[in-house]
Amino acid sequence: MTVERSGIICGGTICIDVNKVIDRFPPQEHVAKIVEETPDSGGPGFNMAIDLARLGAPFPIEVVGVVGDDAYGRLALDVCRDHGVGAGRIAVLPGSRTAYTDVMIVAEGGRRTFFYQEGVNALLSPAHFDLAGSTAKIFHVGSPGVHAEMDAAQGGGNGFTEVLTRARASGHRTNMELVGVAGDRLRDLTVPCLPLLDSIIINELEATALTGFETHRDGRPDWALVEAAAAALIRMGVSTLAVVHFPEGVVAADRDGRLWRQGAAWVPPEAVKSTNGAGDALASGVMLGLHEGWPVGKGLRLGVCVAALSLGSYSTSRAIPSAEECFAYGERAGFKPTS
Repeated sequence: MTVERSGIICGGTICIDVNKVIDRFPPQEHVAKIVEETPDSGGPGFNMAIDLARLGAPFPIEVVGVVGDDAYGRLALDVCRDHGVGAGRIAVLPGSRTAYTDVMIVAEGGRRTFFYQEGVNALLSPAHFDLAGSTAKIFHVGSPGVHAEMDAAQGGGNGFTEVLTRARASGHRTNMELVGVAGDRLRDLTVPCLPLLDSIIINELEATALTGFETHRDGRPDWALVEAAAAALIRMGVSTLAVVHFPEGVVAADRDGRLWRQGAAWVPPEAVKSTNGAGDALASGVMLGLHEGWPVGKGLRLGVCVAALSLGSYSTSRAIPSAEECFAYGERAGFKPTS
């Protein structure tokens, strides 16, 4: 009997981003002033779920991962509840500290620097990914490089390859996002996962780390070079769609050799508070389209619109409105050229 599948399970990195707006980024042994501080959702698994909920995704959304029995852990569970996101697969580990990231955001320009406390995420293991009874359509996971137990080598792969193998065997499509860890380490941990992925959504620097393809020319991302890196990800094993984003837009490649380009939605410089979470925001729009079976171009367009609107907050997700409002913003603002 065929199972009717609907929904996305977002697994892996759950942390709290403590967004600290500073007046400047100081050199060592100097002082900067914190002018605003806000704790909020963080981590690719967590952000994807909350962003999808804010977009009004018409399907169930769940999170799987670990938190500590502390204030940040309770905050993570509260954020899920407030957004209607299922938290029943989140394990609360007594005596452990919920992971958090101090995100230093320079007030002028919104540039970010991340200081990550791994906390309970060091204990996340394949055993925590209990997908029993799940009828979700897509299993989304991130991120290699920030989970000690998951990153450990095992049986020719790592914890992520084990979890992805199980997810596929249980009928889920699979997707992965990454975070900015050292290139060699990112490649070693992620390349074994590629043949287990239906799709991947990453930025151009991560694509370079995985494929070895340079994506910049004269110090800036180049559309044709980014396309070549996306196509290389397909050749390396991603089975359906490879999406690579960068500040000027996003490209996609599929297994039939087709390529797509979508320019970023225009955002007035004065409207930008922070780029924190913009990549996750873009990915959430693409994922909504993948789940709903939209044409690839429509999902990419939603993605850049979500990313553009996410820039209006120091938080990763709070500025994201419904998908309809995101599309309407793109129609008003227009899009950057794709060459």
